[in-house]
Amino acid sequence: MSIVFLQILILIGIMILVGLLVGFAAGLIWKGNRPIGVTGDYLVAIGSAILIALLDWFVIPAMGFSETMKLVGVALEPALGALAVLWLIRLAKK
Repeated sequence: MSIVFLQILILIGIMILVGLLVGFAAGLIWKGNRPIGVTGDYLVAIGSAILIALLDWFVIPAMGFSETMKLVGVALEPALGALAVLWLIRLAKK
């Protein structure tokens, strides 16, 4: 198994945890407002965190940025992006 494959597996595992935390935090931020339910919040948060992290993992280096910028992007953007997606869902369901 190559080192890149293992890094991606670790990244996906960490983003599952990030998605779970964001799904939980969404319940604290928007109390009583879960238009897609608790499970839906968790699934959307996990899915969007994984998608954003993988995009950052491949796109940031392709744009010519350093490895440090890739790690900063992967550390910050998935959580913020998952919260933004959950907010947009709540906004659309009004």
